Amino acid sequence: MTPRWLLTIERLSGLAGRTAAWLIVALTLGITYEVVARYVFNTPHDWSLNAQVMMYGTLFMLAGAYTLATGGHVRGDVLYGFFRPRTQAVIDLLLYVVFFLPGVLALTWAGWSYFQDSWAIREKTFSATPLPLYPFKFIIPLAGALLLLQGLAEIVRCVLCLRDGTWPARLHDVEEVDVDKLKAMVHVRDEDIAALDRYVVRDGAADAQGVR
Repeated sequence: MTPRWLLTIERLSGLAGRTAAWLIVALTLGITYEVVARYVFNTPHDWSLNAQVMMYGTLFMLAGAYTLATGGHVRGDVLYGFFRPRTQAVIDLLLYVVFFLPGVLALTWAGWSYFQDSWAIREKTFSATPLPLYPFKFIIPLAGALLLLQGLAEIVRCVLCLRDGTWPARLHDVEEVDVDKLKAMVHVRDEDIAALDRYVVRDGAADAQGVR
C-alpha cells in the first residue's frame, strides 16, 4: 500500500503542474493579441515578448515536478521496461542519488540567491515599458523545491520497491511501453532479459560500493 504522504506530495506536484498549464491559454491569447496588434493595427507592444518568455518559463519550470510524478520525463524505455521492478528501482535510485539530488539542490540554492538579488533591487526588464522580473525569478527556487520534494518521494518509492518487489501505486498509473509487443519486435527471449537483469544488479552493487 502506498503511504498517504507520498500521494499527498504527488497531489501537490499535480496541482502545480495543472495550475501552470493554464498559462498555455494565456500564452495563446497573448501571442494572438500581439500578432493582430502588430500586423493589423501596426501598434506593436515592447513588453509583449518579455511577458511571453516569462509565462513560458513559468510553465516549463512548474511542470517539472508534475512530469516527474507522472513518469513523463524521457528515459530509455526500450531497455528499462524489460527489467524486473527491483532492477528498475536499483537503476532509478543510483541515478537519483548521483545526478538528480546534486543537480536539483544546486538549482534551488542558486535560484534562491538569484531571486534575492533581483528582489533587493526590484529588478525590471530592459524595455520602454518595464515589467517586474523578481516575481518570475522567484519561480526558479519554487520550481526547484517542488522538484526536489517529488524527487525525494521517488527515492522513497525506489526503497519500497526494493523491499516489496513491486512499485507502489500512483494516483494515476503511467502508460508504459507494451513489453510483450516490444519483445516480439526485437526478438528478445526471457532468458536474455534475466541474464541482463543479473548483470545490471551486479554492476549497480559494485558502483554503490565504489561511491561509499
